[in-house]
Amino acid sequence: MVRKTKEEAQETRNAILDAAERVFQERGVSHTSLAEIATAAGVTRGAIYWHFANKSDLFDAMFERVVAPLEERFEAMHDELRKNPQANPVDSMRNMALDFIDRVASDPRCFRLVEISWHKCEYVGEMATIRDNHLECGNRHLEMAVESFRLAQERGFLPAALDPRIAAMGMVTLLDGLIVNFTLEKGTFPLVGYAPAILDAYLAGLNVAPPTLPATTATTAR
Repeated sequence: MVRKTKEEAQETRNAILDAAERVFQERGVSHTSLAEIATAAGVTRGAIYWHFANKSDLFDAMFERVVAPLEERFEAMHDELRKNPQANPVDSMRNMALDFIDRVASDPRCFRLVEISWHKCEYVGEMATIRDNHLECGNRHLEMAVESFRLAQERGFLPAALDPRIAAMGMVTLLDGLIVNFTLEKGTFPLVGYAPAILDAYLAGLNVAPPTLPATTATTAR
């Protein structure tokens, strides 16, 4: 009986998260109430408060449900890269980037999350803490890219004069730009069709090292 109760609770939680994705995508986060999410999920407001403290807590859980498995996959790929001294870190970064591109283009849940996060959420009020969490997540990915480009230098795959942080920031910005524009209007261009050529052009350009910029103590933000 206890096991069944836990399974039912998990089903209710997932139904709430599914409904939140749909309503946030349709109405935007700031214009959506928990009561509207409860109605869309077919549950009471009390059921929502049983699982989530408030709207930002619900949004964070919705975000983690999609992002956590991706982060685990990327971290595993990164660990394998560290263990294999013969591997080209640039190839690994390319594979991880295109894997994410493919998820955004082919997985409706991943697409909804990105669209909501970048186009339909104001990070003010109770949502301000979510912004901080997203920045922390983005910075983790950036540091992973920095380490990968540094390893590529050490292994002779990139010029020694290249600044790994500049290379990583350029790649992150390129990917963000592609995905932001694609989620703004899917018909603008074929993301999966264009991304490999655009990414390859950028990575090829890293063999001509850009000038090193002055160090900064400012917190990296995306």
